[in-house]
Amino acid sequence: MDQQPNATNSTSVEPHCLEISMEIHKVAPPPRRSSLEKLKNRLKETFFPDDPLRQFQGQPLKKKWILGAQYLFPILQWGPNYSFKLFKSDLVSGLTIASLAIPQGISYAKLASLPPIVGLYSSFVPPLVYAVLGSSRDLAVGPVSIASLILGSMLRQEVSPSSDPTLFLQLAFTTTFFAGLFQASLGLLRLGFIIDFLSKATLIGFMAGAAIIVSLQQLKSLLGITNFTKQMGLVPVLSSVFHHTNEWSWQTILMGFCFLVLLLVARHISMRRPKLFWVSAGAPLVSVIISTLLIFAFKVQLHGISTIGKLQEGLNPPSWKSLQFHGSHLGLVIKTGLITGIISLTEGIAVGRTFAAIKNYKVDGNKEMMAIGLMNMVGSSTSCYVTTGAFSRSAVNHNAGAKTAVSNIVMSITVMVTLLFLMPLFQYTPNVVLGAIIVTAVVGLIDIPATYQIWKIDKFDFLVVLCAFFGVIFISVQNGLAIAVGLSIFKILLQVTRPKTAMLGNIPGTAIYRNLDHYKEAMKIPGFLILSIEAPINFANTTYLNERILRWIEEYESEEDLKKHPTLQFVILEMSAVSAIDTSGISLFKELRKALEKKSIELVLVNPLGEVLEKLQRSDETGDFTRPDSLFLTVGEAVATLSSTIKSQSSNQV
Repeated sequence: MDQQPNATNSTSVEPHCLEISMEIHKVAPPPRRSSLEKLKNRLKETFFPDDPLRQFQGQPLKKKWILGAQYLFPILQWGPNYSFKLFKSDLVSGLTIASLAIPQGISYAKLASLPPIVGLYSSFVPPLVYAVLGSSRDLAVGPVSIASLILGSMLRQEVSPSSDPTLFLQLAFTTTFFAGLFQASLGLLRLGFIIDFLSKATLIGFMAGAAIIVSLQQLKSLLGITNFTKQMGLVPVLSSVFHHTNEWSWQTILMGFCFLVLLLVARHISMRRPKLFWVSAGAPLVSVIISTLLIFAFKVQLHGISTIGKLQEGLNPPSWKSLQFHGSHLGLVIKTGLITGIISLTEGIAVGRTFAAIKNYKVDGNKEMMAIGLMNMVGSSTSCYVTTGAFSRSAVNHNAGAKTAVSNIVMSITVMVTLLFLMPLFQYTPNVVLGAIIVTAVVGLIDIPATYQIWKIDKFDFLVVLCAFFGVIFISVQNGLAIAVGLSIFKILLQVTRPKTAMLGNIPGTAIYRNLDHYKEAMKIPGFLILSIEAPINFANTTYLNERILRWIEEYESEEDLKKHPTLQFVILEMSAVSAIDTSGISLFKELRKALEKKSIELVLVNPLGEVLEKLQRSDETGDFTRPDSLFLTVGEAVATLSSTIKSQSSNQV
């Protein structure tokens, strides 16, 4: 392009320099497709973006049945090729995560205000179900801190676990059923994109706030307080702590401090040296064993330390008759199941995908939803509460060398042996050690580096992090989450209703046009207002776009008066980023063309995409939008052609 900047004006180019010699390309209409074909394609991209039926194409009937069975039950895919070499790795990793799952299961059940034995039940049946249905090789299944916290705090709003423990337990199982039903439904109906509304910023802030709340709740165990608040907020908890200083037990504080330091040091060692993963994995179980022996040996002297007490021996009793599908608490359990289901599902899929990316294999999100959902539905009938894939256990499973989901089966068998034969050993386990285990586990949920990264990249996302964090610790867990999700949706609505527009200019010596604010060397073209619309056009933003484009024109015209620029003759809209348009958007262009015609200004469209061009053609009864001088493939071609037109008109007038 032989364009040179004006020596007297760095922001414009002389009209006589606009003649460009280039080949003009015709804007081709999109291929014709029926409405049924369009609907089919849209539904496929919405619900089946991974095209799961692709593997069945061209296969004989028998092979299709085999592939179908493998799709529903991933264990059939890797099971036939399983070897003793793989089993040795899975055995080590399974025993390792079992040493972590047993004390964590007991601890998280207490966090949910459930009997400690329920935590072990939940570490036995769900891993077996997941091993058959799950597609992740590294996910270690069991109770998790956040879901336990939410379940306990929400159910306590209507039912007291101390005054009516049977009803509370029934509601917990029913909540688990609804959580699983919701999770499985998302996977079955291919609606996994719903959980994407929990943005990374939301989760980081929420997890950090929940970690603080979980840790504060452990002050009851770490200080030996008996009459502790049932509320979850920061202020009520600290108030309860300092209003009951007379209940503090120095024996409990001393033991809690010692084991908390031990656990944190073990965690730090494993983080600094991943090969020593077994240090942090085995530390909780070692702490339980040592503290139990201390209490048993010195139970007379250490009378101020509370213990778990006697736990029921035996495997999971059936609980399907305990599920409550009617009554005044039905709304509560459905709401609790919905929230815990979304949170645990998001955590499980995120963890699975993280380790799948490390090992370079694929985790099917929809299959994971169905697996986790069915796992919880089965669990609700076998005395289990909400479970998912926990990051801490999965990290240990990964570092221990897990090769397949058999590590979950090994962990489950280990828990089964514990339930059958080892339960009396936990009678003297002190609650203070369980509190220290929980604090150590949730510390990792506070991700300061990720928060700092968000601050550097996007200040609005950082605001979402802060709202989620402070909402959780000062209001409530569910309200903090709701505020953060609301802010994230508000951000999306802002992007939809207030799309970005930019004025483009020519980069000298090229046919390239870029944002004038971004590229300082870009030049305005006299007589042309070139605008880029950077979003789909729909009913929510047409009013704004109309006002914004007219304002661009007014600013150009006011600049004409001040700097004696040539009169505005063309408004060029660059539409490469406009991926969709509706009837309101079509009306916008019609109204804009009429408004510009009154000012003797022509509206020119550049590079409308397939769907947009098709709708413009259908609505263009007079052919105004599809005239050769109103529709171009590139801004450079539009400017070159229209500049030649201006020049020829000027010559004719002379």
